Amino acid sequence: MPVEPIPTLTLNTGAAMPALGAGVFRVDDAQPVVTAALMCGYRLIDTAASYDNEASVGRAIAGSGLPRTDLFVTSKLGNSDQGHDATLDAVDASLERLGLDYLDLYLIHWPVPARGRYVETWTAMAEIAASGRARAVGVSNFLAAHLQALRAATDLVPAVNQVELHPGYPRDDLRTLHAQLGITTEAWSPLARGDALLGRPDVQALAVEVGCSPAQLILRWHLDRGHVTVVKSVHPERMAQNLGAVDVILTDAQLRTLDKLDGPGRVGPDPMTFDAH
Repeated sequence: MPVEPIPTLTLNTGAAMPALGAGVFRVDDAQPVVTAALMCGYRLIDTAASYDNEASVGRAIAGSGLPRTDLFVTSKLGNSDQGHDATLDAVDASLERLGLDYLDLYLIHWPVPARGRYVETWTAMAEIAASGRARAVGVSNFLAAHLQALRAATDLVPAVNQVELHPGYPRDDLRTLHAQLGITTEAWSPLARGDALLGRPDVQALAVEVGCSPAQLILRWHLDRGHVTVVKSVHPERMAQNLGAVDVILTDAQLRTLDKLDGPGRVGPDPMTFDAH
């Protein structure tokens, strides 16, 4: 456990969301991973229908012995379930697989603009929030044009937009729009991938200067820049190390150095074209 508590961010619903969480992307059996994460002190768990592991996440939550109110559970709507009625059915299916009465946050996973259904889907997300099946609803991988389309068609502002974001791909314009609209920015792939970020000599040198690991350095940058951050690891010792980012202190000059990193740019799919189950 870190010395300092995991900070929280207040969503536009008034709910407090942990600023550092554990993700289970590409984890077939998430039960041991989520169990280890909860034992380390994580309370935000992030899954999705398309990860095909909601049932194992639910088993870990049920076996944790933790009060439901201590946890913040996120899941996401599969692309093939977009559309008003399909969305309502999909959230019920996710809740059944998870063994939960409600989600803390439910997201449209991708805009899939070629399908042309994300605005219609958002109307169903509003109903899900009103029914209490999700305490907050939001989106993932939405670009500015997609957010503006939701704004033009509905009165409900997403609580969160979860997007690829890391030093070298800071999404400044999108984060500015989020701030204007009252949307909390959440980062996936916060460490980029492979050695594209953590293996850089300048990042490693700065980590030595600060006295932390390169991953802790980058995660602390996210915390200081006001992002919710979901990081994936299947190794308990790495989970604990990542959580240690809460105790790292960066100077303004060190933060600006990370702000100005050149690259690596996007390492994940393009939201304008990506479409999968």
